[in-house]
Amino acid sequence: MARTRRPKSTESTPEALDAIVEASKPIDFEPPVEPPAPRPGAATTGRYVVVYRKEVLQSPKLAIQSLNRLTGIRDVLSAADFAASAVDQAQAARSDALYLPALGVAVVAADDDQLQSLMGAASDSSSQIMAVEPEYIYRAFEEAPFPHLQYLKGYRDAVNQLYDKLAAMSEVAEEKAEPLATFRDTSQFTWGLQATKVNTSRSTGKGVKVAILDTGIDLKHPDFKGRKIVSQSFIPRQSVQDVQGHGTHCAGTSCGPLQPATGVRRFGCAYEAELYVGKVLSDSGSSVGSSVLSGMNWAVANGCQVISMSLGADVDQPSMAFEQIGRRALSAGCLIIAAAGNNAERSLGNPGFVGQPANSLSIMAVAAVDNRLRIADFSARSSSSSGTAGKIDIAAPGVSIFSSLPGGKHDSWSGTSMATPHVAGIAALWCQLTGRTGSALWTILTQNCRSISGDVADLGAGLIQAPQQ
Repeated sequence: MARTRRPKSTESTPEALDAIVEASKPIDFEPPVEPPAPRPGAATTGRYVVVYRKEVLQSPKLAIQSLNRLTGIRDVLSAADFAASAVDQAQAARSDALYLPALGVAVVAADDDQLQSLMGAASDSSSQIMAVEPEYIYRAFEEAPFPHLQYLKGYRDAVNQLYDKLAAMSEVAEEKAEPLATFRDTSQFTWGLQATKVNTSRSTGKGVKVAILDTGIDLKHPDFKGRKIVSQSFIPRQSVQDVQGHGTHCAGTSCGPLQPATGVRRFGCAYEAELYVGKVLSDSGSSVGSSVLSGMNWAVANGCQVISMSLGADVDQPSMAFEQIGRRALSAGCLIIAAAGNNAERSLGNPGFVGQPANSLSIMAVAAVDNRLRIADFSARSSSSSGTAGKIDIAAPGVSIFSSLPGGKHDSWSGTSMATPHVAGIAALWCQLTGRTGSALWTILTQNCRSISGDVADLGAGLIQAPQQ
């Protein structure tokens, strides 16, 4: 059937910002295969993610024909039908399936018989389908001071200050191989930029494309004035303009300005990187998997070397879909960096676990540390039940991180969400300096980490560091 094509991704120049803001056959087999059961900790949509084998990647037509033959589904939309692979999610929601060729996956609304056919194909090594999984709902990973908790902020800060003083007094009496570092925001730099040595790096991220897949961005924020931003919303009936704040905060940390126009301290890492913003989480901070996958497909198809994803689902089992997507992205020269998750309560004896998508081996999982380089109470630990997957790869500042918020504002938020854009921005710095992408970029990031006190299961290779050449 003929389809209406979506306009290409918007390049938001100062002249265009006002308009953007306002626009605001079944196979028989025995025994029957059971559908994959939803995992605790995250909701599912009732649709399924179909993972194709590598051989299908260069032929979207073959992938769609395979889906037609197996299930009888004819109404299949492909990201290739849209300029710049910018899928119209409202249109996609009206279709029975959405195929994402840059990733080699499809999101399918299947009845019981169709699902059985897909599962049967996945169990046949000669078929073109590798796996079938539930489509999850994903959410932002942050510990932000939402309005109804604002009155607690002063109390929290006072307790934290007292804790720091008592901890410092206690540590004086302890014999340590290396003094415990303490970083604080100054009038010039956030503590995160100091701890990661971004403040002394000569790299800027120029020429590197960084994709922030989140709740969007405040296109009118002074911190991004005059900045070329390629943006696209993957949320039906919502513009890329950020309402929730999470995306703007993450974009600021990753790619904020060298000298913020409002005169506040510098908080951004790769201030000359090319910023691609995909709104994959709604104004409420959550979304279905198809929006997230569409954003990833868009970023890979448009040649982004780095993708930052401060989102996920509290699902301990690694996803075959995300594992294959991560591998394919690395082969295409794109490093996907994702938040490990905030499901830990370490002070209560709960170390948590790394959720999807960060628990895939091919996606870099980021943990959060505080300004004394201690693992954050909420930061998830490497998952013992996931075998070789589900591990923390790297750590970054993620407690009381100062950055942009909608309305020209700034504030300090905490979460593995805040740690992730530090890694993404610094990855852009290393990419610019060395020209390395994909797996080679991953390697250089981990090889240059600072070793800090703690368990590798919590911190991975250590604290991310910016290049100093």
